[in-house]
Amino acid sequence: MLAGNPDGHAAVPVAAQAVDTNHPDHVVGDGTPSGCTSAAVVQAVAEGGIITFDCGPKPVTITMTATAKVVNTSHQVVLDGGGKVTLSGGGQTRILYMNTCDAAQTYTSGDCWEQQWPQLVVQNLTLTDAYSATQQSKTASYGGGAIFDEGGQLKVVNSVFSGNRCYATGPDLGGGAIRATGMDMSIPVYIVGDTFTGNSCSNGAALSGLFANFAVYNSLMTGNKAIGSGANPAKSGTPGGGSGGAIYTDGAGYDLVVDGTAMSGNTANEGGGAIFFVVNSGGGTLTIDNSILSDNPSGAFQNAPGIFDDVNSVVTQPTKSGSAGS
Repeated sequence: MLAGNPDGHAAVPVAAQAVDTNHPDHVVGDGTPSGCTSAAVVQAVAEGGIITFDCGPKPVTITMTATAKVVNTSHQVVLDGGGKVTLSGGGQTRILYMNTCDAAQTYTSGDCWEQQWPQLVVQNLTLTDAYSATQQSKTASYGGGAIFDEGGQLKVVNSVFSGNRCYATGPDLGGGAIRATGMDMSIPVYIVGDTFTGNSCSNGAALSGLFANFAVYNSLMTGNKAIGSGANPAKSGTPGGGSGGAIYTDGAGYDLVVDGTAMSGNTANEGGGAIFFVVNSGGGTLTIDNSILSDNPSGAFQNAPGIFDDVNSVVTQPTKSGSAGS
């Protein structure tokens, strides 16, 4: 399995690198493809710890018939597919879910929002054809077709996301592949050496963040589509959405770093064909280093090629070095 931007050479912090899985707590499978089932994945994730797969010598696809959910008493949950495992949502199922504010997954803190643990790590894995049909509301865990994460920490390394979707409309609904919200603000969501292709959602077809710092290193984002319409807040007579073809982030006092990453052919019906970055208060910076952004059309608005950047209600230019955009 080849993932990420082959021309990306950004230095990756130690904290963002893959976890050692030589001594797993759980192994999904018995050496044959038939032993690698949706139920086995769901059980392993619920039990937590380091999880690897033994599905035989050939690549295998596991179609998930239920969403694997992290129990919040777990300190760390690591899924390592060894470069041979694909988890498929079968066009109708979200694959992974972590939510520190979901009582059904056990409260571990009086203030579940932005708490430090658990940490979810996904590495050397392909996640495809997942879908979250949840519509935006005040109480729903919406967005995040392949991975939904509210609270704690998230790290994704050397993984591929393709053909994942979430609901097609909603002003702040996003994350065809990944939705991260209310995260531990002391450490970013690390996206390292990953590929996102052909994902779609109302906003942020690859990545969607709300009150979350993101650091994206040496990744590849192509052909992702923000398909909503009406932006955020939704224009009169529209359902809202359509911004951030690849990345959509919103919230207060946060940063987004894109380093060593290539983004092309992503589209947004409204703003930011590649990246939509809005900080409502508290300040924040969109930093793009050693990256190439090309052919990421924005349907209605942008303030740099493929980018909409607004900080504290002031349209702002991203900080760039060694990067190109068109």
